[in-house]
Amino acid sequence: MADERDRESTEIAVAELHKKIKEAFEVFDQESNNTVDVREIGTIIRSLGCCPSEGELHDLIAEVEEEEPTGYIRYEKFLPVMTEVLLERRYRPIPEDILLRAFEVLDPAKRGFLSKEELIKYMTEEDRFCGLLEL
Repeated sequence: MADERDRESTEIAVAELHKKIKEAFEVFDQESNNTVDVREIGTIIRSLGCCPSEGELHDLIAEVEEEEPTGYIRYEKFLPVMTEVLLERRYRPIPEDILLRAFEVLDPAKRGFLSKEELIKYMTEEDRFCGLLEL
């Protein structure tokens, strides 16, 4: 009985992860064809709470890329790899104090918030946000 509950709990957790992964992927699937530009993968992964190093990111991209790189990543290849990454907690979340220091760098006026436009700018500038986390 307990094994069955554990299995059901795991299935629910995996289904929730799949939903989060799909939602994050769809934000960058500009043509709604289940593909994203390979350059967006780091942003997608980071939006899911992971912040791999550049080397780890390149390894992950190599894992989900087609044998003949096209510059695009297919959802069907991304989903199982990202599910495994999240289940294993492979790239631990950044500690809260480091996030706070990064936020303070982005908020020099000490307003205590960022506008939507500021956040979009910071999150879309290549590696700027994760670079701040290494402060």
